[in-house]
This record gives sequence, C-alpha cells and structure tokens, in this order.
Amino acid sequence: MSLARRLIAAGFSDLDKGERFLAAPELEGLDQDTLFAGLQMAASPDTALQSLVRLIEKHPDLRGLAGAGSEASEPLYRVLGASEALGEFLIRHPEHLEAFNVRPSPEPLPADPLQLRAGLLQSVGADPRAARPVAAVTGPEAYAALRVAYRRGVVDLAVKDLCAADPLDFLPSVGGELADLAAAAIEAALAVSRAEAVEQYSASDIADVGLAVIGMGKCGARELNYISDVDVIYVVDGGSLEDAQAATIGTALASGISRAISSVAREPGLWEVDPNLRPEGKSGPLVRTLASHEAYYARWAESWEFQALLKARTIAGDADLGRRYEEAVAPLIWSSAGRDGFVESVQAMRRRVTEHIPAAEEQRQIKLGRGGLRDVEFTVQLLQLVHGKADETLRRRDTTSAIAALSAGGYIGRTDAAAFDKAYRYLRLLEHRIQLFQLRRTHLMPVAEPALRALAKAVLGPFSNERPHPDALLAAWQKTKRSVRELHERIFYRPLLNTAARLSSEDARLSPEAAQGRLAALGYRDPQGAMRHIEALTAGVSRRAALQRQLLPILLDWLAEGVDPDAGLLAFRRVSEALGTTHWYLGLLRDSNAAAERLCHMLSNSRLIADLLEVSPESVAWLGQDKDLLPVPFEAQWQEIQSKMSRHADPESAMRLIRLIRRREILRIAVADAVGLLDQDQVGAALADTDRAAVLGALRVAENVVSATGPLKTSVLVVAMGRQGGREIGYGSDADVMYVHRALPGFTQEEAQEQASRIVGKISSLLTQPVKPAIMAERVLKIDADLRPEGKNGAMVRSLESYAEYYRRWSLIWEAQALLRARPMAGDDGLAADFLALIDPIRYPEAVAEQDVREIRRIKARVESERLPRGADPARHLKLGRGGLSDVEWLVQLLQLQHAGRHPELRTTSTVAALQAAAELGLLTKEDADLLCTAWRLASRIRSANVIWNGKSSDLLPSSRRDLEAVARWCGYEPGNATALEEDYLRVSRRARAVFERLFYGS
Repeated sequence: MSLARRLIAAGFSDLDKGERFLAAPELEGLDQDTLFAGLQMAASPDTALQSLVRLIEKHPDLRGLAGAGSEASEPLYRVLGASEALGEFLIRHPEHLEAFNVRPSPEPLPADPLQLRAGLLQSVGADPRAARPVAAVTGPEAYAALRVAYRRGVVDLAVKDLCAADPLDFLPSVGGELADLAAAAIEAALAVSRAEAVEQYSASDIADVGLAVIGMGKCGARELNYISDVDVIYVVDGGSLEDAQAATIGTALASGISRAISSVAREPGLWEVDPNLRPEGKSGPLVRTLASHEAYYARWAESWEFQALLKARTIAGDADLGRRYEEAVAPLIWSSAGRDGFVESVQAMRRRVTEHIPAAEEQRQIKLGRGGLRDVEFTVQLLQLVHGKADETLRRRDTTSAIAALSAGGYIGRTDAAAFDKAYRYLRLLEHRIQLFQLRRTHLMPVAEPALRALAKAVLGPFSNERPHPDALLAAWQKTKRSVRELHERIFYRPLLNTAARLSSEDARLSPEAAQGRLAALGYRDPQGAMRHIEALTAGVSRRAALQRQLLPILLDWLAEGVDPDAGLLAFRRVSEALGTTHWYLGLLRDSNAAAERLCHMLSNSRLIADLLEVSPESVAWLGQDKDLLPVPFEAQWQEIQSKMSRHADPESAMRLIRLIRRREILRIAVADAVGLLDQDQVGAALADTDRAAVLGALRVAENVVSATGPLKTSVLVVAMGRQGGREIGYGSDADVMYVHRALPGFTQEEAQEQASRIVGKISSLLTQPVKPAIMAERVLKIDADLRPEGKNGAMVRSLESYAEYYRRWSLIWEAQALLRARPMAGDDGLAADFLALIDPIRYPEAVAEQDVREIRRIKARVESERLPRGADPARHLKLGRGGLSDVEWLVQLLQLQHAGRHPELRTTSTVAALQAAAELGLLTKEDADLLCTAWRLASRIRSANVIWNGKSSDLLPSSRRDLEAVARWCGYEPGNATALEEDYLRVSRRARAVFERLFYGS
C-alpha cells in the first residue's frame, strides 16, 4: 500500500504535511506499522503526529513508548490526537510525560478529591492538613507551579476519559473530576493569596479571616467542562475582627485567588474565576458576611438568583463557614418557586438566552441554542425547584443525577428521562471534545471538515475503528437537538408547573393533617371521605403512587373549581383504579398541556361524563390531543359497524358492539363539547350522526335476523322526525321516526308488509333491550313512532303506496306540519328519494287554508294547556313553557307551511336555518328572528346541560342553586353566575313569548 493510501486509511487530512512529518529524523528507525497502529487510534492523526515529533525532539526517550505497540502507547496517541493544547503543555513540561506510563482501564475510577486537593496545595508548598493552608511560595513561581500541577491533573483525566470504553457512561465522572481539580486549584490559589496578603496585613489578622469559596454553576454541580469560567461566591467571617476589616482582607484574598489562577505569567492562566453571580452582581462587594448574604436573599434577590443557587456548593476555604452558608440558603432555594410569577420568569429567561445568541452562531450553538444544553438544564432545574420543596429526593446539584431523581419520582416519564439523559451526555461529550482540543472556552460546532472529522472520531469509544463522515456527526447532532427541543417544549411549559409552584410545601406534601384542612377550605363537603380517596390513590411505594402524590395536590385544586369536587374526586379515583398500571395514563396527566385540568373539570361538573369515563377509562387518552376529540363522521362510524357485523354473526353480539360504539361516540362528543371544541349546532349534528349509525346498524341486524328464515321481501326506510330530523338533538333526546317499506320484486304487498312489521319491531328492541354483558352507563336510544299517520292507532310501518293513499285522502294539517322535519335516516336510498318526492308537496303546499291555520293554533293552545306537567312553572319549562322550544318551533313551522311552497329557502328541517331564511325573506324582522333564535338555543343548551350535570333528562330550568350553577357553567357562564343564567333565560323567554303571540296568534 502506498504511503498516501496509508495516510488516508489512518484518517489524515493533510497528506503532504503527514508525509513530511513521517520523514522527520525524530521518527527514524521506528516501525511504521506500529506507528500507524498508534496514529489510527488518534482522533486527529495529523495533530498526534506533529505533537509526537515535537515531543521526541524535546524528550528522545519517548521513542520507546511511541514504538512500544498499541497496548502500551494507547494513552499517548489518544491524548496527543485529541488535544493539541495538552501536547503543547507536555512540550513545555516533558517531565510530565510519565502520565502516559499507565495501563488504561476501560472502566476507570475517578480521582480522590482529597488527593487532588493535597497535590495542588503541595505544589505551592502548603500543608494540606492545616485548617487555613498558607503557601511557601508566592508570585509567578507559585502561579506557575499551581498551573502546571493542575494541567498535569487534566492530562491524567484525559487519559482515563479518552480510553474509557463508554465515554457517555464515564462523562459524569469527568465533569466531577474537573470540578474537583478546579476546587483544588482554587484552594491552592487561596493558600498563595494568604501568603501574599502578609505584605499588606498582619499574619494574625489574615489567620482570623475565614473565607469560604462557594462554587456555582457547573463547578458547584460537579459537572465542569474541560475549560470553563468557574463561577464563585465569596463568604467572609472575620472572627474577632470588625466586619469592615474582615471584608477588606477577604477582598484581598479573593482578588489574590483570581491573580494566581488567571493572571499573565510564564505558564498560561487556567480559566477565569467569575464572581458575578454574587448578590448585586458586579455592582456588589466582592465578599460578604453570611448575615449580609442572608439579608440580601431574603429581601432583594430575583428569581434567577435562586435558580443559580441550586448548584451552590462549598469548594474551597473555610468548610464550616461554607456549610453554614449552604444551610442558610437551602430553605430559600426550595421555597423560591412560590414567588409570584416564578415559573413564568424562568421560562422568559430561557427565551431571552436564545434570543441573544448572535445570528452567526445560532446554528452552531451546542450550549445555548434551541435543542442545546441549556434546554435540558432549564427544564430539569425548573422541575427541581417546583417539586423539590416537597420532595427532597430531587435536591441534586448535577444534571444527570437530577434527571434520574425526577424519573424515579415520576416527574418525568422513564422514556423521556432516558432520552433527556442520553441527549445531555451526548451534547456534553461534544462540548468536552471540542474544548479539549485547544483548551479554549467554546460551545460552537466547528465548521472546518478536518475538525469535524476529528470530532466524529473523538466521540466514539476506543473499541470503535470507525471514522464517521462529518455528515453523520452533524446528522446525529441535529437529531439530538430535535429530541431535546421536543422534550423541553413539552415538559418546560407544562401547565401543571404553574399550579404546583403556587402550592405551599405542606400542601405539596399532601400530609393528612394539612390535607383535611385544605380540602375543607377548597370546598369539599366531606373532607374525611376525600382524604380516604387520596390515601387509596397514594398509598404504597409504587411508581403509580408516587405519580399520584405528585399530581393530586394540583388536581385537588382543579377538582375544587367544579360544582361537585367530592363526586369529581371519587370519579377520578375510579378512573385511576380502572386504568390500574396503564403506562400512559398518569404520564398523560403529568405531561399534557391540558389533559389533567380538562379531566378534573369534567369529573366535577358532569355526572354523565364521569359515569361514561368510569366505564370507558381508556377514553381519557383523547384529552391529550384535540384531534382525537373531533366527532367521527357518520361514514366512518358506519364502516366500523359493518366491520363489527361481519365478524359477529350473532345478532345480540353485533348489536352490543353497535351500542358500545354509540356510547363511545356520545362520550367523545360530550368531552369535545366540554372543552369548547364544538358549537351547539355541531353537537346536534354529531349526536344525530351517532344515532343514525346505530339505527342503520339495528336495521341491518334486524334484516339479517328476519332473512335467516327466508328471503328478504322488502326494503325498509327509517325516517327521522322532530328534532332528530332537524339534527338538533341533545344528550337526552329520543329518536322520533316513521317507517316506510317497499316490496321487492317477486313478493306480494301482504308478504312485504308482514316482514316489514317484523323488521321494525326488532329495531326498537335491538336498541333498547338489555344485552350480556350489560352496557354500563348507556344512554339507551328510545324509538318513538307516534308521529306516523293516525299516531298510535296507525300501522307501525306502511308501504310507500299506503303513505301516498293516506296523505291523498286523510292527511291532517298537523301531519303536514310533522313532515316538515322528516329526513331519511337509514335504509334504501332509492326509497328515501321517492318518499321525499311524495311528501314535499304535502309539507310545502302552495297555500294553507285559513281553517288549517286556525287548527294549528288550536292544537298549539291545547298542547300548552294539557301537556304541561301539573305543577310545573310555565316560565321555567324549557319545552312547553312560555317562550320555550315549542313556541319557537311551532311559529317557524307555521311560516314554513305558509310560505315554503313559494320560497325554497324555507325548505329545511333545521329550526335555526328556517328562522334565518324567514328573516331574509322579510317574513319576520331580523330582531325578532335573532331573539327567537337566542331563546331556542338557550333552552336547548339548558336542556342538554341538565343531562350532562346529573345524567337525567329534564325539561325544567333548575330551581336548586347548585343544579343551576352546574347548568350555568355548561352554558358558558363564569362560576358564581347561576342567577345571571336564570335571569337571562326568564327575560329572553318572556320576550320570545311576546314575539310568538304576536306572529303566531296575530295578537
């Protein structure tokens, strides 16, 4: 193989330079195969080769290690190929090449923090055992010694990091060891600063001053980068000294730390020591006493400062003073989420961070950009601060441990937590490898192809021989960013966080003592009974119980916003128990933008929905996606019914499934109605479609039953009448129908009539008779055929010819009026068209005789006097009372009978559509039409609300304040406005009655 091809295979980017360095005299005599085997391990073989040649030039003995074979030389090649900066350090200090004389472990152990501290202190001649160590050397000599010792520690760590079998698994240990190294360096720098301060202050005064260095950010959390500012806060204690004198000396000591760490010197500085997270930031004093810190945080601190304190940890200096500082700020941290607007302020801060990224960097940001490290960190920290006040297991400083704790406590789903953890480690690994190369503080993805190639190799473990293309690296990064952003937006903006943040720690813990008092204050009528439900839901150590303990303090508030929180909590318990250990249920309530609040409001405001959810708990899943709540079209329902019928030949089994579909769809419509996705007209149409599908299913099952003993002899049509025909039904509506049939060819009218009678007789029984297993909480669809010719005395089903003969000879005006709402519902389409052609001239006559108008008025008056229930208040009866449904519908139907023959616009089965058409035709004023429409809609809405609230049909405006409150809320009134609904209905119905009497009776 040619040299050029070997260089390409080894991963070189600059072949010419590679050939020149391979020909360097320093490598003369080394076995090329061995050399290439080593270089192939390097992330950047170009950099490894160049650093190797320069190191051998300074330290020829390194040739032995370079040619010793891959097992012995692996640390050398991996470090030189991953970090040009560490290569430069070793060129300056070849005495530290001994760091490569180790046998790397695939599962390395982190260094002991105490040993790191001792090593850094000894590098400046300080005694690690002293309470307040003082360096033996000062100035540039001390700075250089400290910095060299620190960088040697980084080399040792890089060997472990780059040789670890799984770099993602080892990553938290890397961050921890880097933070321990930084803490040790600051401890040594403080020792140097104490020695230097003697030039200004007396040794006894300096010894009196205790200075605690509080690590913040990534250093405090022990998840530091290879190169990063180290955020600190200084706490001073002057002992016997005056506070002012102690502060002066403390400021000198703190300034000396920065000087030793980062001032210009022979050995380059390490990183910036950044004290700007201190109280008042750059404007505040560099050091403060503990009392001064406490006073500031108690009175002046902003929300972001408590988020920053989440990471606070004593890293150097006076350990006891640091411990007291941590104990003082901890209660403030974990109560900070209760501050007004806390959650919103954290969310706004994250948005500001993103907005302030320079445009040129936005797409390259690993840390600050969308889907970057900050998305993970802000999400985790917000969850910790909101829930950590009650759950001490969440009080972790580092991100990976916090994610694990949030997952264990059920605050993040296991799958989401695993994805978050993996993404966070991957992004941090990218950041580490990019920074390690030149030990420069950067969070930007490189753009040069050689750098991308090296990075793609660097993030792989030592057991991988791949050299991925840069495109593969970028694709993996983009995929990770998308995953992080999706998780961040879903979790970081949870509505539950705002509510949870406002809970006190006692309320959030849900202790029995606090809970009973809170339940009573929230409006639960039976706090002891509610407590039993809570205990049943939260008992035990299961993940489900943990999730319930997390959710219930919030859900109790939302349930209490309903009219009957006790019933809501009981229903919630039953739904939760029915779903058992279903993996998605509690996760949905925790993670969804609206599901939990929607569920609570429905359970405590609707007996109908609560009953249906208890027997169909899987339907809770709809609450997470609005698209799942949209009514299923009739065609889709009918297709599903046909599929069920094809697999279940037994009539009872098939009919049971058809009725279950109807029950399911009524629940879907009610839930969609409850959350405001449907208007009143859409609800009526959706319910009518559901009834239509069920009736068509029952017709087909009935035909199958009858035809099992012989051929089908007739086609049957079910015609919807009344509000069913107008597609204006509510949750408690029956199905008013008429039946039509037509004999099939080859059969007599008598045979067809006999079979049609059997078919229609079965339709009603199939829809209403009990089945096994029973259908719990079913709203049985009752069939009412009383509007047929001759009413209850007439035949249940007639042939088309019989209808024609009847209407020609004996039809009365009320029957023509009833036909105004007739609409084919189920059966033969051809028969339907013929039936409509038959009845249209009857219901839309050219003219109506005055005697027929008088008859309609007479019947209406008789209905009012005879059918209104005894003792019912006419002003509160929604159907037959003053200005109720009957008034509006009879007036509209009279106008249709009088004018639809000449005005096709009036030929509709819809009351509202007919009213609007009549107004446009000038048959009544727009004001009158709007008033009648308002009265009709409000009465219809109240009627449905009665069923929704208590599961029972009622035509009365409730008198009970509690019932009226529930109905008012369903009708769109704000809580506490039951009287407003009552007044509105009585007023609008009274005015509607006046319009009705003027237009219907001509009075």
